[in-house]
Amino acid sequence: MGGRMAGAAGALADGLPGWVTLLRAPNPGPMTLDGTNTWVLRAGPDAPAVVVDPGPADEGHLAAIAAHGPVGLVLITHGHADHTEGAPRLRELLDGVPVLAADPAHTAGGEPLTAGTTLDVGLDLRLLPTPGHTGDSVCFLAEHAGERVVLTGDTILGRGTTVVAHPDGHLGDYLSSLELLSTYRGIPALPGHGPALADCGVAADFYLAHRRARLDQVRAAVVAGATTAAEVVAVVYADVDRSLWWAAEWSVRAQLEHLGVEQP
Repeated sequence: MGGRMAGAAGALADGLPGWVTLLRAPNPGPMTLDGTNTWVLRAGPDAPAVVVDPGPADEGHLAAIAAHGPVGLVLITHGHADHTEGAPRLRELLDGVPVLAADPAHTAGGEPLTAGTTLDVGLDLRLLPTPGHTGDSVCFLAEHAGERVVLTGDTILGRGTTVVAHPDGHLGDYLSSLELLSTYRGIPALPGHGPALADCGVAADFYLAHRRARLDQVRAAVVAGATTAAEVVAVVYADVDRSLWWAAEWSVRAQLEHLGVEQP
């Protein structure tokens, strides 16, 4: 679920590793950019694939994913519907393949993902706990044939910035997650929406700078007399389409909480 700054958070990736395939769901919109990115990872022609984020319950999209079978595992980066809604139907199409997420509500056929989860999928796949956008947000570091990628879900997008979905999302957690992702220098970021980025670390640095600048703006708005999240949004997000102010208010509530400002 994206934000409204139009530019990319760094250079775009020149291409994808041969073991990575992008299937984009047909659900474009202000909060989903070009649509939800479903990533398919496969260690080799005879290896079962790993699907990351099935996307919406669109039969055509789910059939396209199933056509990349055999699939051994479906992973979820976070529980928002534009990433998870299609998971139950996809599981039916794939004869009950396990679907794993940090949130038990989105897990089927296995145990929920935790920091200690190990995944035997024919390629080196490591869970990175990255709460903040939502409480259950995770990323995945994948490595195969000497190439690495970070699947970032909505923690880092290919274009624009993401919302901190207060009260589930938490800004302090989000900043810590971005600091973690900033250590993955020179590794492409495969986001939940928008194009792949050349460098996860550079993108995380960009996001950190943007968030800190927004915090300064929110702090200044409060000092100037804004007393509610809606009043802060009207000042700080004045250049954003009003139809998206409801989403900006999520982030502002998270920012005010982070700053210790009491909210009505």
